[in-house]
Amino acid sequence: MTPIDPAVAAHLARFTGPQAATLMHLRDTLRALLPTAVECIKYGMPCFTVDGKAVAGYDGFKQHCSYFPHSGSALARVADIPTWATTDKGTLRFPIDRQLPKSLVKALVRARLDEIAEAARAN
Repeated sequence: MTPIDPAVAAHLARFTGPQAATLMHLRDTLRALLPTAVECIKYGMPCFTVDGKAVAGYDGFKQHCSYFPHSGSALARVADIPTWATTDKGTLRFPIDRQLPKSLVKALVRARLDEIAEAARAN
């Protein structure tokens, strides 16, 4: 497995217990799905970029964790969002002790990559 980016490791070190485990699970899932992506801190949160475009960001907060597709429409492209998660235009929020299913993360990543490809074709 690719080593974690030092800035991301420092950011994630702020979290403990179930929230730390949830965020690391999400990070590891994203790394597996995006093996050639650049891992960095973007917009103040851990992020994976492909060809300079933000594909997936995530972070922890006091009462929840969040997944950010860096798009206002990617979440609408994904079906089967668990009932224990909430969404708005650009954020998926989930409990600090609930890991997002790999199939969901895969669908979220695919939706964002599809958006990026569509935008590139349109230009």
